[in-house]
Amino acid sequence: MTSAAIVFTGALLFTGCAAGGGGGGETAATGCDAISTEVRDISNGAQNALAAGGDPADVNDALEGYSERVDALEEEADGDVSEALDALDEKIDDAADFAETLPSDPEAEVDDEAVAEHQSAIQDAATAVNDACSDEG
Repeated sequence: MTSAAIVFTGALLFTGCAAGGGGGGETAATGCDAISTEVRDISNGAQNALAAGGDPADVNDALEGYSERVDALEEEADGDVSEALDALDEKIDDAADFAETLPSDPEAEVDDEAVAEHQSAIQDAATAVNDACSDEG
């Protein structure tokens, strides 16, 4: 569980990364800020869903909802940002597949290392979206 806490702390640090500004035009910066804010919320929510555990179907449903939000962002993005969003969506989908393997018994042991790996993958993919957006801005 310690590794999950470390990953969660990293997710909170990502919040600060979204506040950076680029040298691009106001429209690009505004769009980038909106994408960064939404991606931060998606990333934190997906990681929290994994950390909270519970009924595997509920965790899977929550992750699928986050995946749908990423899909909506992808429709508005292009270039490297779109590719980075696609990679984030893939990591969330991987986590949703993993969630289906979680035990439904709340007393059962959960592979905390695997949970942390999925959280970290989501965090890294979210950071890549932010970086791609900053590069385009």
